Amino acid sequence: MPDTQPQSIDAVQEMLQGADYVADRSLATVLFLALKMGRPLFLEGEAGVGKTEIAKVLADQLKRPLIRLQCYEGLDVSSAVYEWDYARQMIEIRLAEATETADKDRLSSDIFSEKFLIKRPLLKALESNVSGAPVLLIDELDRTDEPFEAFLLEVLSDFQVTIPEFGTIRAKEPPIVIITSNRTREIHDALKRRCLYHWVDYPNAEREKEIIARKLPRVDARLSEQIVLFIQALRRDPNLFKLPGVAETLDWSSALTELDIISLDPDVINDTLGVLLKYQDDIVKIQGSEAAEIIQKINKELGTK
Repeated sequence: MPDTQPQSIDAVQEMLQGADYVADRSLATVLFLALKMGRPLFLEGEAGVGKTEIAKVLADQLKRPLIRLQCYEGLDVSSAVYEWDYARQMIEIRLAEATETADKDRLSSDIFSEKFLIKRPLLKALESNVSGAPVLLIDELDRTDEPFEAFLLEVLSDFQVTIPEFGTIRAKEPPIVIITSNRTREIHDALKRRCLYHWVDYPNAEREKEIIARKLPRVDARLSEQIVLFIQALRRDPNLFKLPGVAETLDWSSALTELDIISLDPDVINDTLGVLLKYQDDIVKIQGSEAAEIIQKINKELGTK
C-alpha cells in the first residue's frame, strides 16, 4: 500500500480531523480496514449525514484524484463505464473508403482501438495515475437498477472491466472505492459481500456542536448550542417526513449567521425553517406553537446549566 495511507486507526481519525470531518472511532476503524485490506467501503445512512464527504476528504488528504459516479435510475454501461465514439469511427471508415486502399481487417482493429474509446468514471478509475490509485465514489447506488448492480460485481471483485471489442482492462493498483446508499431500496447481498459495511448515523449533540465549530467558526457558541438542541429535538419527532441531516444543520447555522442572529426565537425559526426542512408538511407541523414549545424547553435547559 502507498506510504501516504494512514497506518493506524488513530492516524485515520487525525486525517479526518485535519479536514474538519468529525468522525467516531467506529467509522475510523472501518475506514482504516478498508484502506489496509484494499476492500470497497459501503456506507449507508440517511441523506445529509456526511457519507459523500468521506470520499472527498480521502481524496484530498491522500492527494489522490476523486472520480465520482453519480447514480440515477436508468444508469447503464455507456454512461458509467465506456462507449465508442461512433462519429469518429464513421469518419475513419469514410476516409479509408475514399482512399480505396482500406484493409478491412486492419480497419476493424483500428476503429476499436483505445483512441476511439470514450472512458466513463468506472473505466477511468482503473487507469494508472502518477499520484496513486484514485478514490472512486459510487454515490447513491440505491438510485440505480438491479442490473447495474450485477455489472458492478466484476468491477468490485477483480477491479477489471471486459469490453467485447477491445478486451479486459485491469487496474494495476485497485482504486479506493467508497459506495454510498440512502437506503431507498435494499442493495443485493452479493454486492455487499464484496465490501466492508458501515452505517453512518446522525451525530449526537456533542459531535454536532463540534462539526459546527470546525466548519463554521463564526457561529456564536450559544446559538450553536440552541441550533443543535433544536435539530436533535426534530430528529426525535416520528411524524416528520424528512429529518434534517448534518448538511441542513450547517446550512441553517450559516443562514442564521448571515442574518446576524445571536439567539433563536419562534419568529426567527418560523422565518428560516425552509433552510432546515424541505417538505411543506414538515414546515407547517413545526411552525408556530410547536417551534415555540421546543425553543422554550431548550432555553430552560440551557438556563439550568
